[in-house]
Order: sequence, then C-alpha cells, then structure tokens
Amino acid sequence: MQKEVVRLEHVRKVYPMGGEQVVALDDVDLTLAQGDFVAVMGPSGSGKSTLMHVIGLLDRPTSGRYLFNGQDVSKLGADDLADLRSHRLGFVFQSYNLLPRTTALENVELPMVYAGVPESERHRRALAALEIVGVPNMAQHISNQMSGGQQQRVAIARALVNDPTLILADEPTGALDTKSSDDVMRLFARLNAERGMTILLVTHEPDVGRRAKRIVTFRDGRIVADAPTEDPSKTVAV
Repeated sequence: MQKEVVRLEHVRKVYPMGGEQVVALDDVDLTLAQGDFVAVMGPSGSGKSTLMHVIGLLDRPTSGRYLFNGQDVSKLGADDLADLRSHRLGFVFQSYNLLPRTTALENVELPMVYAGVPESERHRRALAALEIVGVPNMAQHISNQMSGGQQQRVAIARALVNDPTLILADEPTGALDTKSSDDVMRLFARLNAERGMTILLVTHEPDVGRRAKRIVTFRDGRIVADAPTEDPSKTVAV
C-alpha cells in the first residue's frame, strides 16, 4: 500500500468579503498517496486555488483536518509550517517566479539558502536538478535571457532541489505556447514515472489535465468528480 502524503477531512475554508462570508472550500475530503499525479480542474472561483493554498500550507482551513505525512498540521506554529514548506514542498507557478537579473543556477539554489544548505552542496545539487529537467546549459543564463519553457524548467528544478515529498504546480503551462506546454507536461510525467514524485497541479486546460493520472473536479467549493484519467467515462460529475 502506498504511503499517504495528504489527507483532507471535511475541510472548509471561509473568507470574509464585504460583510459576507464566502465559502471557498465546502466539506472537502481528499487523499493523495505517494506517487500520485493529480490534476485539479474546475471553473474560476470553484475553489481549486484555495485548495492549493491550504495543501501548500500557505493558508489554514477554517475547519476540518489536514494531515501531511500523517501529521496534523493545524497543531503546528508558523515556524514549523515554514520549515515544512521549505523541506517537504516544492512550488511551481504560472509566472515562474524566478528572480530577475539572477542566473538559473542561483535561482535553483535559493530554496537551499533558506534551508541552510552549505554553498558547495547547494551548487552541486542545483546543477544536478538542472540536469534532471534538461537545461544544464542554462546554468549561467539570466532569467530574461531564457524562453518561457526554459524558465519553467528552471522553476521545476528549483522545486525539486530539496527533494520534496510533494510538488504543487499552479497553472504551470498557463503562460506557455503549445510545444513548451507539452514539454513541461512530459517532464512532470517523467518525474512521476521514473522518480516517483507526487504531483498535484491546478489547471483550467482539459488537454493538460488529461496528462495526469487522476482528475479531481471542483465546483462551488466542492469536489464533484474524482476519477483516474485512464477511464474517461468515470469523470462525470457525481
């Protein structure tokens, strides 16, 4: 049986807005096991970004339980949460979030700086990560000297460099052309298949979602479908 990485139990997230309460997540139950590759889909405002923030320890649920590697994260303080984010989670964003006027190598090293990794070890691991994602020749290139696809590969290398338990990718292909998008999704699939990386990605693109092993569909803060992509007939809303 695969190790459980994420378990959400009856998670609810409510935001105050203009004197009203907006329910972003409504009684969400979700489990991710080690080696899962899951796409979260749904219309704008359906709750998928809030889900990403909660799982990424960037926001706390209003109610319900969130277990990460079997640990109830609601019992953790800000420092412990930051430590978990630094060591056990890797983030990939639509806009890459690379530091400008900084080399690819330096961008990939950044999470290790925060984690207190010695400089020589940072350099070695960053080069290895760039090799894994297929852009070792970009190590000394400044961010704005790279194409969008190359920048996203560097961002994925940065997400990998601390050997995270879970990679969270928020619209990772949203700013890319079709070929670069396909290249990035092939990379995610390879990382999942060959290295057993657990990946959760948010996307509004059906073609991208179908590249995952499983699609979780949100509507109005609730999960309305959760099925493997191998059997499209099961992805109808329930």
